[in-house]
Amino acid sequence: MTKSESAGTAKSSVGTARSETVETDAGTARITWHPAKKKARLVLAVSHGAGGGIEARDLQALAAELPAHGVTVALVEQPWRVAGKKVAPAPKTLDVGWRGLWPALTKPGLPVIAGGRSAGARVACRTAAELGAAAVLALSFPLHPPGKPEKSRADELLGAGVATLVVQGGNDPFGKPAEFPKAVAHDTPHDTPYELVEIPFGDHSFAVPKRADIGQDEAVKRITDAVARWAGMLGA
Repeated sequence: MTKSESAGTAKSSVGTARSETVETDAGTARITWHPAKKKARLVLAVSHGAGGGIEARDLQALAAELPAHGVTVALVEQPWRVAGKKVAPAPKTLDVGWRGLWPALTKPGLPVIAGGRSAGARVACRTAAELGAAAVLALSFPLHPPGKPEKSRADELLGAGVATLVVQGGNDPFGKPAEFPKAVAHDTPHDTPYELVEIPFGDHSFAVPKRADIGQDEAVKRITDAVARWAGMLGA
């Protein structure tokens, strides 16, 4: 059972946001809500990775852009981040925190896209089917540890059980787009096709070098454009 309490509203770089804390079996988590600017069709719940928080450029950009498309964005902070810890816990503990947050994410009564970046994307994939997520958004999915392609996590991605969008940097050391499975084998009922959008030259945080053919603003715009298009099809 979760217990939520309002943490008030505040002006942020992406407009008026409302935060609330949620008690989970993994500790106190936090959701920062960015409401849709017109009638909401979907909730996009996105969490951070193991090396940063919701200040990540892609998460902030989605919170700024998606509300104009009828999508309420919920930026989720796992209990370890709220507690001020610097190291993420084991994957099972991350899953516990996400499960504990889910009732608060579904409270608006809208379909919820489970999303995250890096480790947060893995959590979304692992838990999507059991929680009843409408779809999964995987930002910078860590297909394998850097330099260790033999330690693939493709089974987590392919086993999401719902429609999935992967947005991946073209130069991500945790898995370049060409390394992802080309097709799904459908060995189990949970194997689900996914769409992959490449952000040229982007690294794991979608940063692009100055010598790249696209600038940083354009790279971020490609992320938000891809997610807005995909979410629009889900809500059609």
